[in-house]
Amino acid sequence: MHADLRVSGSDSGHPGPESSVALSLATASWCARRGWPVHPLAAGRKTPAANCAQCRTTSHPPAECPCLPAGRWCHGFHAATLDHRHITQWWNAHPEFGVGIACGPAGLVVIDIDAHSTLPPTRDRILPGIPIDDDIDLTGLANGFHTLAILAALRGQRSPAEDNTTLRVRTPSGGLHVWYRTADNRRWRCSAGSSQGTALAWQVDVRAHGGYIVAPGTTTRDGSYVPVDSVREPAALPIWLAQELERTGHLPAPGIPAPRSVPPRAQQAVLAAGGGRSRIQRMLTSVLAPVEACGQVTEGAGFSDTLNRAAYTLGGLVAAGRLGEEEAELALTQAAAAARPGQERRAAQIIRSGMTAGRQHPLHARREPR
Repeated sequence: MHADLRVSGSDSGHPGPESSVALSLATASWCARRGWPVHPLAAGRKTPAANCAQCRTTSHPPAECPCLPAGRWCHGFHAATLDHRHITQWWNAHPEFGVGIACGPAGLVVIDIDAHSTLPPTRDRILPGIPIDDDIDLTGLANGFHTLAILAALRGQRSPAEDNTTLRVRTPSGGLHVWYRTADNRRWRCSAGSSQGTALAWQVDVRAHGGYIVAPGTTTRDGSYVPVDSVREPAALPIWLAQELERTGHLPAPGIPAPRSVPPRAQQAVLAAGGGRSRIQRMLTSVLAPVEACGQVTEGAGFSDTLNRAAYTLGGLVAAGRLGEEEAELALTQAAAAARPGQERRAAQIIRSGMTAGRQHPLHARREPR
């Protein structure tokens, strides 16, 4: 791994071949020295390491989690850190963990080019906002490398896939991560190239605020993330590409997590349960916030577990008579649909299962101090 990452000379900060430091720890330290906050990825996977048992069963915003100040890695990229003590503790104890980088705090925008074998979408979704006439032959258009090349050509620019001035990382699936650093404080938002909403191009994802990227050199069960050529530092985000990101709705990024307003019917149910608007609505908003926040990330957000925890919590509120069952299910369904459109059947199964389990443990209100 580090034969690909390492540069010669003591200024690189990399351990030499004789070092006994675990490769994963060396990678995490290398990233942190560049100001890129890191967090553990599950062994052999590109998704974050699992939360502790308490965080899996108790819904709470990442910012209020006691695990992070205690040095535990719960909540994925929300736990990303530059603290050498935590980094050493995490990867010394689990050298099998991969390394993820929180893009927003690192000041990174990564263009994630996919090469999946799927049929192209309708013409209006190949390059969002740019019409493609029916008389244009799209034979041979098969992946994100093609769509990004077309977009660049239309702007008279070189495709980011061919940008040899910046860090580029080949992925195990044959895709490519093209790394750029931001030149200002604008909070670029993540997107998926297959999304019907915000998207840069078909099969071209964007990793920025509210998301993470797999560190170069990390190895999963599918293969390794290998740097291309010798460049190891991200170049500044090209002006033309920044303009395209802005054109396609990647600004401004909402806060992370970014809960939507509580659905009207759910608000009515809260009031009918007798809890009062402010206190119960705040609680319901807090429960739904992690589910909504999954919509900021194309993958690696732990959506199933997050939705299950929210359903479990609302099931407990239903059992305690503090929320109507129909209204709770509606609120969960709407939040899940907003975060993961097109996955309604899967979400419905998770909601039913979580609420059934939660109803076995009623959540009664605590008495307010006088």
